[in-house]
Amino acid sequence: MGKFDGVLLVSDYDDTLYDHNLTVNDRNHRAIEYFLEQGGRFTIATGRAHRTFTPQIEKERLILNAPAVLSNGASIYDYQADRPLVETQLPDSAPEDLAALARAIPEIGFEAYHGEEIYVYQSNMVTEMHMKRVGGSYTPCAIGEMPTPWVKVILEQDYPVLRRAQDWMLEHHGDKYEAIFSNRYLLELTAKGATKGGMVARIARQLDIRPENLYCIGDNQNDLPMLAISAIPFAPANCAAEVKEWGARVLCHCNDGAVAQAIEILDGRYR
Repeated sequence: MGKFDGVLLVSDYDDTLYDHNLTVNDRNHRAIEYFLEQGGRFTIATGRAHRTFTPQIEKERLILNAPAVLSNGASIYDYQADRPLVETQLPDSAPEDLAALARAIPEIGFEAYHGEEIYVYQSNMVTEMHMKRVGGSYTPCAIGEMPTPWVKVILEQDYPVLRRAQDWMLEHHGDKYEAIFSNRYLLELTAKGATKGGMVARIARQLDIRPENLYCIGDNQNDLPMLAISAIPFAPANCAAEVKEWGARVLCHCNDGAVAQAIEILDGRYR
């Protein structure tokens, strides 16, 4: 028996656990090991897809003893059993809807995720920077030639353009899509209801975690649905203004071990 038996901690990955130095630092590693030794359940909820997150497990020596939320809430993957538990898809009308968006906002580009493959319409500087960070490759493709179904789409451009795209999608197709920023240059589209919060809640029910023993930490708008169900909603100091204004408990910068600080707070909460 450990002090963290029945406790689930879910962390966003990029800019929360995985810091600006592109690593999981030693302070976080030591804290997570202690949390696990004391019976806690730890996992990740990330915007990354299976293809772009899975290599991080070996690279960063991650130990996940609960299923992970991938693709910004589009899927749940059990790495211990090495199998998907939940996979959602965008509606069949997604290519037609994205083509209409591209006509309305011609400068928009996007990544479409089909299985383990990534297809890109109108790549731009954001696309190249994103692919470099996550270590992926893609196939340039016209919208009508992209294979379907799509798990998710990431719209890519400068923030003002993406705000217009978000408003357009929610106005025209808000009943079919979630449209949430994962940072200022990436606007993620998942199926309606497919959010980090919904999937974290599903994992918590599966593991019989009580609401008061569920904790989440994240840095951006796409983390708000899971922060909303967290007993203490944690955020690193580098989080987006929307997260601070929403009322998250702000910790140290991700480079300084924000996940470790969250665990230290929990260490004082459980006796």
